[in-house]
Amino acid sequence: MRFKTDQGVFSKREVDFGSRVLIEAFSEPEVEGPILDVGCGYGPIGLSIAKSFKNREVHLIDVNNRALDLARENAIQNEVSSVKVYESDCLDQVKPVNFAAILTNPPIRAGKEVVHRILEQSVAHLAPGGELWVVIQKKQGAPSAKAKLEELVRDVEIVEKKKGYFILKARRI
Repeated sequence: MRFKTDQGVFSKREVDFGSRVLIEAFSEPEVEGPILDVGCGYGPIGLSIAKSFKNREVHLIDVNNRALDLARENAIQNEVSSVKVYESDCLDQVKPVNFAAILTNPPIRAGKEVVHRILEQSVAHLAPGGELWVVIQKKQGAPSAKAKLEELVRDVEIVEKKKGYFILKARRI
């Protein structure tokens, strides 16, 4: 896939390593339902997932309107049609949908409070049996994120560790 990027969006030169590790580690959930990409940026995670799992509707959300415009353009450029792209501050504007999976490379620079809010709201938007997939560097708070997820759900695992990046998966029971 090829992506158009621009000033003012995360990782504008290329798809960042953490997002690539998350895309590669992700496996289709067993439960039915749509998939959500939180903090989608110009769309590399959500659009890659939509291209791989054509039977799933994928929602892409971000607070940055320029990023959303780019995600829409990238969906067209990469011939991905099973997506909905819209603005949301964390998951505040996401209608109560039971997602089969939610993926995020959270905005670490926004602070721990925002990251934890994304985790809390994501778990609340999962279908029973749904999975939250998070990529986060150890040095940028992976242990703290894992502890927060363990407060929210019982089933939390480290799916992969690669060059300091952790892929966390939390399943809502």
